[in-house]
Amino acid sequence: MNILVTGGAGFIGSLLCERLIKDNHTVVCVDDLSAGKVENLQEIMANPNFKFEKLDINDLTALISIIQENNIEMIYHLAANSSISEGSKDTGIDLKRTFQTTYSVLEAMRFTGLKKLFFSSTSAVYGDKGSAALIENMGDLFPINYYGGAKLASESYISAFAKMNDFDVTIFRFANVIGPHLTHGVIFDFIKKLNANPHELQILGDGHQTKPYIYAIDLIDAICLTTYNLQSGINIYNCGVESSSSVNEIADIICKKLGLEKVEYKYTGQKIGWAGDVPVYTFDISKIKKLGWSAKYTSNEAVEKTVDDWLKAHGN
Repeated sequence: MNILVTGGAGFIGSLLCERLIKDNHTVVCVDDLSAGKVENLQEIMANPNFKFEKLDINDLTALISIIQENNIEMIYHLAANSSISEGSKDTGIDLKRTFQTTYSVLEAMRFTGLKKLFFSSTSAVYGDKGSAALIENMGDLFPINYYGGAKLASESYISAFAKMNDFDVTIFRFANVIGPHLTHGVIFDFIKKLNANPHELQILGDGHQTKPYIYAIDLIDAICLTTYNLQSGINIYNCGVESSSSVNEIADIICKKLGLEKVEYKYTGQKIGWAGDVPVYTFDISKIKKLGWSAKYTSNEAVEKTVDDWLKAHGN
């Protein structure tokens, strides 16, 4: 299959490109490199079935040309703002990078007659539901950050475009994704802080924020399972793990992996790490498990493997 991956030089996108090439697809990766890195693609850059194009996909004319020139049969749309906290400082970031990029992809599909789409959404579309397990068909979706709002708006536009143009779409609402090529988030931040000062660690919030963390390779397996046998219509799946990790547990794992003892944790004190942070959530993943998928790694195991990935990549 001829596949276009938007945001393909990013953390998840680059791993997806590697898997698609391994599975003998022809892949065109487009990325504006505002967050992604060409180095993430170094293992496949020379592969004759892979092509990289630096592109802002909001350039609709250029996007349409790439689809037509490469006879694209399906789009995996992963391009988006990757930092909720950064988006909270500039309200235009998620409008442009998260919602408008989705509109551009949908309009390009409509223009070219392309019918197959995978869309990476997020747990943030649910808002803050406290201890209630998040399930795909629950109502009252009220995001509490701009990223979640832009993703939910994207889902709504995808629904409209799909119904109007007979698209077949798979939407994944991701848990917190970690693993190789990670460039942001609590693990990345903690390692950076501890390398600067191995004696103390500032922790945003009270350390009790608890969320499911999924290892990226588990996620890629789930994406391929659902999209290689794409179902008709619109299909939405939570993709995560049934276990969770607290911020304190993550800090303990990292300190142990780095060989650090008696690190003083200094908390900023509030229940959330930043404005728009959802401190606690759990996923109901029974829908995707019925397809035969389950994660190989628990949340804490995913954290451990991610720290190992970082240490390996940085020569430690």
